[in-house]
Amino acid sequence: MCMVGGKVMMDRHAPQGLLDTAEMGYDETRAVIAQWHGKGRNHVAITPRFAITSTPEQMRAAQTLANEFPDLHIQTHLSENDEEIRFTCELFPEATDYTDIYARYDLLREKSLMGHAIHLSEREADVMAQTRAVAVHCPTSNLFLGSGLFPMKKLMRRDKPVRVATATDIGGGSSYSMLKTMDEAYKIQQLLGERLNPLDSFYAMTRGNAEALSLADDIGTLEEGTTADLVILDAASRRR
Repeated sequence: MCMVGGKVMMDRHAPQGLLDTAEMGYDETRAVIAQWHGKGRNHVAITPRFAITSTPEQMRAAQTLANEFPDLHIQTHLSENDEEIRFTCELFPEATDYTDIYARYDLLREKSLMGHAIHLSEREADVMAQTRAVAVHCPTSNLFLGSGLFPMKKLMRRDKPVRVATATDIGGGSSYSMLKTMDEAYKIQQLLGERLNPLDSFYAMTRGNAEALSLADDIGTLEEGTTADLVILDAASRRR
């Protein structure tokens, strides 16, 4: 299995048993990198949960890791709901907006995966486009939690398009299935007056996600020389 994962860094605003420190987050991430990154099909991601649960010291630790290991993915959350945005900006008053927080710590890069990214301003979308960071659409989670409607088509057809991936976010979502996930993505676009072609949905969960992960040379297609990363669907299974 191809895995992209990392040690979650949280040193505030979380249950005591889940908290680390900026130093622990750095040291434990380095240990995970040494043990797992590049072993088999494993990729390690630098993973500050989101700005609310990381102090400026921990954000700087994540920045140091990103500079020391520039080939690693970075994964976190961005602009999931209005209350989160308000609280986050209160915690980092020097920042222009939520996206600027990550930009100030140099965490917006081609391999940065920003979960949700529903409520981006035009300025924030421009920054995402400029840095080539990825807005990760999590439709079942967004609907289950009532977070908002992700403007997928709008972001993708901007003069400065934002790269988009699709994901389950099973912690807040309601299904492991990417088929169900894209079914819900279709409904969200319908509510926004847009259409999501089924072929576009299939592309999004295969080659599109591989490109968003910067792994298209290895997965996401049936081209010769790539990994046979296949899922077999039995259309008759529901009748058994």
